[in-house]
Amino acid sequence: MSIVHLSAQALLLRQSLSLSPPPSFYSSTSYLSPSPAKFLLRSSTSSITTLHPAKLRNGRRLPFLTRASLSGFSESIGDILGDVGVFTASGEPVMFKDLWDQKEGVAVVALLRHFGCPCCWEFASVLKEFKPRFDSAGVELIAVGVGTPNKARLLSERLPFPLDCLYADPDRKAYDVLGLYYGFSRTFFNPASAKVFSRFEALQKAVKNYTIEATPDDRSSVLQQGGMFIFKGKQLVYARKDEGTGDHASLDEILDICCKVPVA
Repeated sequence: MSIVHLSAQALLLRQSLSLSPPPSFYSSTSYLSPSPAKFLLRSSTSSITTLHPAKLRNGRRLPFLTRASLSGFSESIGDILGDVGVFTASGEPVMFKDLWDQKEGVAVVALLRHFGCPCCWEFASVLKEFKPRFDSAGVELIAVGVGTPNKARLLSERLPFPLDCLYADPDRKAYDVLGLYYGFSRTFFNPASAKVFSRFEALQKAVKNYTIEATPDDRSSVLQQGGMFIFKGKQLVYARKDEGTGDHASLDEILDICCKVPVA
């Protein structure tokens, strides 16, 4: 698929959207999905510029600084997210708290935009390459996308991607809880999306068997941005919100952080 085709697809999706305007207290260009606890307003600085040490439940601090800010998250975010229900790619309902060991397990939770996003196919292909390394480090990889389970299976079958770590969140519940960005300008015009062009060859390879049929039936879902999170048990130790389409975290950095998380 050429960049011309990708651009055409973006235009098609933009024209097909039937959206209500965002609430008046949000920016007209971009806003955060509301958290059930409170609305998290976007800072004027990037979400990855603040150095913030993560604190474990027993009072010890991790011996490293994450590049992502944790200041916007409640200390109980692990409990809140744990009660969110999603679906396996085969269609079985499951709670987040059942996806990894809630006491000592280390989990990487990668939230894709949606299953029909070409950039997410490229990112999913990188996640697949890293999965053996996460497994060797004892880290649970959890990939979540917006859409129904049948959309998840399209990505899994065509990319391909392992079904056992792929989950569907059709109502974007996890995205709302984590306050991930949502908006028209972030999706199509954010400068952070320019990173995609540096990965053009990888993108072309990833979308070799791409189908637009993986796009959610609710077209408003294509305005959702993703993010990357690391948990130890219920404790959030790393959080990064994608600034725009294709603005993904470095998996080398994610793996390095996971390897530095103290074990029991």
